[in-house]
Amino acid sequence: MPEWTVRAACAADAEALAPLVSAAYLGQWITTPEQLVARMDAAGPNHFVLVAEAEGAVQAGVLASGFPTAPAAVRLQWCGVPSASTPLYLAALSWVATSAPDVRQLISVVREDHADQVAFLTAAGFRNAHQSWGAHLALPDLDLTRYDALEERLYLAGYETERLAWPAPAADLASLYRLWEQGVQDAPRNPTTTPDPLSPETFRSQLQQEVVFLVRWKGQPVASTRLTPTGDSVDTEHTVVDRAHRGRGLATVVKAASLGWARAEGYTRASTGGSVANLPMLRVNQRLGYRPEPMWLTWVRPLDMTEQG
Repeated sequence: MPEWTVRAACAADAEALAPLVSAAYLGQWITTPEQLVARMDAAGPNHFVLVAEAEGAVQAGVLASGFPTAPAAVRLQWCGVPSASTPLYLAALSWVATSAPDVRQLISVVREDHADQVAFLTAAGFRNAHQSWGAHLALPDLDLTRYDALEERLYLAGYETERLAWPAPAADLASLYRLWEQGVQDAPRNPTTTPDPLSPETFRSQLQQEVVFLVRWKGQPVASTRLTPTGDSVDTEHTVVDRAHRGRGLATVVKAASLGWARAEGYTRASTGGSVANLPMLRVNQRLGYRPEPMWLTWVRPLDMTEQG
């Protein structure tokens, strides 16, 4: 068993720590040394990075950050050699007790097949409180002809699908913002999948960085989905249908149109995700051919007064 030295991370640790963080997310999200340095520079009471060093090398770490949907919580994400998890945990508890005494809960998000971290969190008294799903679709395998009949029925009923063009009319942006607000209110979510609050201005700024498809009825947007291209893949998210138009297949049609665009543009892979309680969207993605991955588990542990000092 190595003899661990735990300390606050510094910029010089970023090169060694970045691949450990990426590996902890099983390669699904890649963290660069530059991103870690920026995170260290932004350190605060509940926002810090600790590393565990042995034999002169950084071999593990824990990254702490606030959790927007749980203000009295700190999120801890471990990486690296499993035997360093306990000393890193004790050091993180000490940091929180000293610097963030108002914190009442610890949170960690781990994929269910990351056996080492699941075992550690279980032993440390964390509880698996929420589950989220992720899924992937190979775009070359997408069969859009399956949705021709549905699209024709909807067209005859007055529904038309299109890509949002820029500059977008102010009325469309206002309608899309209202749709987004409905989706936030209605979609089953957990702390991990709840989006941050957005002003209309911030929402508009986000849309300009994305590819947006929508369905109109009598000229008004009544459904939308948003794509974020990354490399050769697209992340598809925030699919929402107006309450008065649900149950007719609009989510399937608008997502199919957006994925068809992505394939035509040369993207080869699509990803999506959300809470396991969002059964309607799970069914939509299953129809489209998404293949689910192991679940992401949100673990929580309350802090009592003795742990807070």
